[in-house]
Amino acid sequence: IPGPLLDRMEIIEVSSYTENEKFHIAKDHLLAKQFEKNGVADGKLKITDKALRMVISSYTREAGVRSLERQIGEICRKAARRIYEGDEKMIRVTGTNLEDFLGKPKYRPEKKNKKNEVGIVRGLAWTSVGGVTLEIEVNLMPGKGSVVLTGKLGDVMKESAQAAISYIRSQSRKYKIKQDFFEKHDIHIHIPEGAVPKDGPSAGITMTTAVLSAITGNKVCGNLAMTGEVTIRGDVLMIGGLKEKLLAAKRLGITKVLVPKSNEKDVKEFEEEVVEGLEIVYVKTMTQVIKEAFVH
Repeated sequence: IPGPLLDRMEIIEVSSYTENEKFHIAKDHLLAKQFEKNGVADGKLKITDKALRMVISSYTREAGVRSLERQIGEICRKAARRIYEGDEKMIRVTGTNLEDFLGKPKYRPEKKNKKNEVGIVRGLAWTSVGGVTLEIEVNLMPGKGSVVLTGKLGDVMKESAQAAISYIRSQSRKYKIKQDFFEKHDIHIHIPEGAVPKDGPSAGITMTTAVLSAITGNKVCGNLAMTGEVTIRGDVLMIGGLKEKLLAAKRLGITKVLVPKSNEKDVKEFEEEVVEGLEIVYVKTMTQVIKEAFVH
């Protein structure tokens, strides 16, 4: 939209649905709509709550419910055919037999790190399909001080990595890093799922923590995720898409999340469902981030 025209509009941001919201939309509206559309008579098909939640988490990945409605429609069509052919009079779809209707799950649920590790940190990102978690890995190799970035990173994310290195180099004495360390080692930063494009500044503190962990040998807490932009002075700046990011952390089973202090007002506006069960720690500087992230 051209700038002058956009200036005359009011912008309304619509965030993605939570898994719980999708579940209630499907149960209260989509099921009845698809039963009628596909000619499934009342009482002939029963989709359990567990099966419905599995459809949401393992067969769709989206901000809305369009794919979810399509998957429910597919279940209805297969059930209608079985009933029409006389194989079964009443069909019950459960978590156990869901694969008979939809095939193998398209998405495997991610899992949080089972143990504390060196050079591996869990970040949070916002995408067009909602919040996701990014596991950032760092390796050190003998070399001449080059920084290698892989994982289909955009320009802004590459700049965040450079800012992370600049901050750590400027704080070498504080973190007891040898003066010639960066001249004798190469640093490789990788974000898995290399085919998926990633961009934005919000992985700044995650990359800084991962690099510092690899250099110092300190382990990072496995039950931890973080998001925030970092400056070369080590300040943590505000980020967007926080609601989706917190939901991604919850989906993974993570209970502790580091969030920029400047985003505190946003968190207070979220529904209880979003923040329930999460320990949210507000951070202003990388010193605070390292204190919370490293296992002492």
